[in-house]
Formats: sequence, C-alpha cells, structure tokens
Amino acid sequence: MNRREALFSLSSLVATLTVVPKLSAKEMHNVPLETQLTKDVLPVPALQGGYQVLTNETDRKNLAAIFDRLIPADDHGPSASEEGCIEFIDSQLASDYGAGSALYLVGPLRPENEEKLMGSPQFLSSPRERYMTGLKALEAWSQTHHHASFFSLNADQIDAFLTDMEAGKINLGADVNSQAFFELMLQNVREGYLSDPLYGGNKTMAGWKMIGFPGARYDYRQYIDRRGEDLKLIPVSLIPND
Repeated sequence: MNRREALFSLSSLVATLTVVPKLSAKEMHNVPLETQLTKDVLPVPALQGGYQVLTNETDRKNLAAIFDRLIPADDHGPSASEEGCIEFIDSQLASDYGAGSALYLVGPLRPENEEKLMGSPQFLSSPRERYMTGLKALEAWSQTHHHASFFSLNADQIDAFLTDMEAGKINLGADVNSQAFFELMLQNVREGYLSDPLYGGNKTMAGWKMIGFPGARYDYRQYIDRRGEDLKLIPVSLIPND
C-alpha cells in the first residue's frame, strides 16, 4: 500500500478538482446577522490539554508511529500526528463513537455461522475496547519479537509490520483481529486528517488545502456553476472565532 494513497484514495471521494490557472473567486462577506447560530447550538471543540482515553504514553507513541507511516510528512503536508490525528481519535474514543452507541453489540444466536453469513467478522467490542485491547497486544508483540516498544522500531520495520498486518499475517492474540484493527486505524487516521479542526485533527487544515476543500463556508451559491475550477478559497473551520 502506498502510504500517501491512504489519504488520497479517500480524498478523491471528497472532492474532484481540476486546477484552472488564473482563476480566483471573489468571497462573500457580511453574513446576515439574523442567520447566526446562538452559542448553545454551536459544535463543541475537542477537549484540549489532556487525553481522555489514550492516557498511556506508550500507547500514544505506538499509535503515532503507525499513523505517521500511513500518512507521513512530505512535500504535501505534515504527518498524521503532527496534524493532530492522535488528539482526534482520543476525542472520538471518549465519545459515543468510542462507546459503540450506534452499533449492535448483542451476540449472535449461532456464533458458528456468523462469519459465513455476514461475510466478515462481526465485532461485539466497541471501538474504544478494540483500541485498548489492540494497542496492548501491539506492545506485547513488539516486546516479544524486538525486545523494545513498537514506536522505537525503524521505518522499514514498521512498514513491514503494517504490510503483514493489512494482509492478516500478524498474530496479536486471540482477542485481536489484526487485519480488522489495521483497517480501523486506517479509517480513523483518514478521518482525522480530513476532519474539521473542531474535532482535534487537521489542525492547520493541511488535509483540506491538499485536496482544495474550502471548508465550512456560509454560502456557496455564487460558486455553484463553477465546476472544475480551483477557487483558491482559504479553508474555514467550524471553530467559533470568538
């Protein structure tokens, strides 16, 4: 897997833009005040200054090591951890997403037929539990095979591990489906890198700038017939200005 494709394969679903030189958009200003949201309905930014779920430093460093190989720093932008993806997933795991509030977590009546009928394993653990169990198993695997924490491995070693993990060739124990855990981390790091900065990731909006997404702007009516143009708009976050 091309590491940079971890981002671009998703971003192609978000925006397909053709750069047209010497074209720029005139931005609208003076949003009608009567349309402003009151503070009680504004989104709440991700908590800053402390981790809620990923409280173990080794777990955070191990996860950052993985995230930064999936989306590394290069000429296109900063790495996943530099852009706040660890803070993003910590906030998500502390939320209803982490608790699996939207998931059906009751066991099947016939467990032996579960994977055959569904086509893939059906997890009864919440995302928070899967991360906690998976990160603990990841560190145990690294200590067993390398006698060191996972984050201390070099880039080639981490890449080889992730390649085997993606292919389902890594055994992290009976409690962890390593291939599914890889897919979960890949999904979450993509989400963090392309999320609104309100949620902790994409904090400099590098992901949006990379794909040409202008963010949470008030009105797009004057641009609606300008398909395929690079409008050269500076991205705008949902984070309140005051």
